[in-house]
Amino acid sequence: MKPARLLSEYGMLLVLALLCALFSALTFSDQTPTGEAAAKQVAEALRQQFGKSPRVLIAVRDQPDDTAYGSALQQQLSVPQAPPAALVRGDPKDARETLQRLNAAGERLDAIACTRATGEWLVFADLKNDFPKLGGPLLVTPRSYRWPNFLKSENLLNIANQIAVIAIVAIGMSMVIITGGIDLSVGSLLALSAVLTARFIRDFAGGTAASPAGMFLCCLAAVLLCGAVGCFSGAMITRFAIPPFIVTLAMMLVGSGLAYILAKGQSIYQIPDSFVWLGRGADLWNIPNAVLLMAGLYGLAHILMSRMKLGRHLYAVGGNSEAARLSGVPVNRVLLFAYTASASLAGLGGVVMASQLKSGSPTYGGMYELYVIAAVVVGGTSLTGGEGRIFGTLAGAFTIAVIQNGMNLTNVESYTQKVVLGLVILGAVLVDKARQAR
Repeated sequence: MKPARLLSEYGMLLVLALLCALFSALTFSDQTPTGEAAAKQVAEALRQQFGKSPRVLIAVRDQPDDTAYGSALQQQLSVPQAPPAALVRGDPKDARETLQRLNAAGERLDAIACTRATGEWLVFADLKNDFPKLGGPLLVTPRSYRWPNFLKSENLLNIANQIAVIAIVAIGMSMVIITGGIDLSVGSLLALSAVLTARFIRDFAGGTAASPAGMFLCCLAAVLLCGAVGCFSGAMITRFAIPPFIVTLAMMLVGSGLAYILAKGQSIYQIPDSFVWLGRGADLWNIPNAVLLMAGLYGLAHILMSRMKLGRHLYAVGGNSEAARLSGVPVNRVLLFAYTASASLAGLGGVVMASQLKSGSPTYGGMYELYVIAAVVVGGTSLTGGEGRIFGTLAGAFTIAVIQNGMNLTNVESYTQKVVLGLVILGAVLVDKARQAR
């Protein structure tokens, strides 16, 4: 493959890789393991220095990560026919009381296992003089290492989870733009779907006592109603030849207005806790369910666009609708499908957002139509239609997410972030124009 074609086909992936490398280099810092990983490291160090059954006091704060570390370390140090490691959880005052009690009882300690934070408590500053009967225990904390904050697993999963909604909606937008159109209503339909889902659950499925089947039917109804709005937009465009920009702009206002009317300007919170399974749950390999849904949808969309007749028709309509019509392509039906799919996926995005936030509000989806269009354009889809790839859209969505996340990690203010994102979008359009001219 020639370099020019290689750059054209996979340039966005190269840009994404370079951005990841840049933010990785900019966010290198000392990392301290926490939880079970820290406990395993400290337990191994204690056994190497003091044998299989060291006499240890574990000091942690009353916080989830510290508690997990303390419990895991206590379990790893437990040996049959040996006293268990003592655990103190709280603040320096609690640690001092425990040390005074052990010192008064004449008990000896080999080590005090701490976290990075508790190891800096002043109560441990002069153990030999303050608590002489303990035998001068060694203070042990997890070893730190150098690693980019950007490449931490929780940050990467956070990027994927945050971009899931935009990426899902961008699938439908890609289809619309490939046909040479535009859909400005997706942000409002996202809000409408979230409100419909929450209201249906509250009014018809039992509210906080709703069953999984009831919640599923409510979500399906919201997606179908949004799809009906998209079908109406497609009918206006094909039947009356109204420009897509005008039709979808009108439906953007209609969708937003309906969302506010149905929610009465308020957020709807009467939703079961289990509803967050889709938006916040992570059942497979600790990958968020929303990310798995996004990946599955992109796989199906790729098959549709690259292996099925309908996908070829979408490209044909965007390339030259009149030539496609003369070739026997049902142009109106193809356009109707594109706008219906775009609205339905916006509705699905609203369901995911409602699940993530455990509520439905008419304020959701603000400016999302612009972020979605940006993801599609940055991913290489031509605004003139007839050209673009589904996985390019996914790369574009992740590019935007990586830029935002990287700027957050490097403490770039929000106003500057908007300037950078605007320049990125402009640059993507200029690259598309240059490719077309070549």
